[in-house]
Amino acid sequence: MRKRARIIYNPTSGREALKSDLVSILDIIENAGYETSAYATTAKKHSARDEATRAAQLGFDLVIAAGGDGTINEVANGIAGLKHRPKLGVIPAGTTNDYARALKIPRDDPVAAAKVIAKGNTVKMDVGQAGEKYFINIAGGGLLTELTYDVPSQFKSLFGYLAYLAKGAEMLPRMKPIEMNLEYDGGSFKGKASMFLLALTNSVGGFEQIVPDASLDDGKFTLLVVKASNIAEMLHLMALVLNGGKHINDKRVIYIKTSKLVAKPVNNNKMMINIDGEYGGDAPMTFKNLKQHIEIFANTDALPETSITSGRTAAEIAAEEHFVKGVEKMNGEDIDGNGIIGK
Repeated sequence: MRKRARIIYNPTSGREALKSDLVSILDIIENAGYETSAYATTAKKHSARDEATRAAQLGFDLVIAAGGDGTINEVANGIAGLKHRPKLGVIPAGTTNDYARALKIPRDDPVAAAKVIAKGNTVKMDVGQAGEKYFINIAGGGLLTELTYDVPSQFKSLFGYLAYLAKGAEMLPRMKPIEMNLEYDGGSFKGKASMFLLALTNSVGGFEQIVPDASLDDGKFTLLVVKASNIAEMLHLMALVLNGGKHINDKRVIYIKTSKLVAKPVNNNKMMINIDGEYGGDAPMTFKNLKQHIEIFANTDALPETSITSGRTAAEIAAEEHFVKGVEKMNGEDIDGNGIIGK
């Protein structure tokens, strides 16, 4: 039986250029060996999610999310909770296209993105679960993570990422740390912070330096807790981000890997949770990393070797983890003044 693909596209994403390329996209996927059909999302809530679930339950081999990060999140949510999960393709047509950036998929050319799917290279990607919802790129809490709630969709379409930057500049004077209680693998944080971010990829809000060492399939989130408390500190941290990701060593930032996170508010203070750029509910909330949960087409030739663990042997991964744990256990007495490890 010939394989089947379902393209779920948002006709209003980005600058609405996707529709003009749809015939070419259908032709490319057909020539890749799939009997291909398309579905245009509607204004009905969870239109993309429900269609992805329906396609998966009908036995489609491939579901393609064509649109912005919101559409991709909806489609992923439609299949992530199922026992049978078809492969997922991504054709970006939104504002920032963070997920496509992380997978090295062309972000300004839907036809070129379709050719990445046709090439057939995939990565078994980690997926985050937050309560009953799933996310594929990032979750977070705190004032600055509320940014996307306040940017109207029409401004996203007209002005692209500039809308986010303008809104971010407006919000900085109102930045105020909140009390948080965060529990993660092997530790916890209790105190004031401006925000926490829980990342699955290295692309956050259009920046690749925020999580410079992200792995796509290792079963670990990258957790960042930003303790900066005023405009000057936040701007300084952003400068470190842009200067090669040096913020990860700053004392105002907690930067660790964890397979889970429990986020709780303190003293009944409300803490809204952002999931892939949209409001995802309020804390308390538990986040779990579902390792290598969905197989997704990617431009694997362009991905850094360190971003994928599946290309390495189990022995290589174990040796690397053993080395890292050994370094973490070392203290100042193990190294002399010349930087030589003692016996």
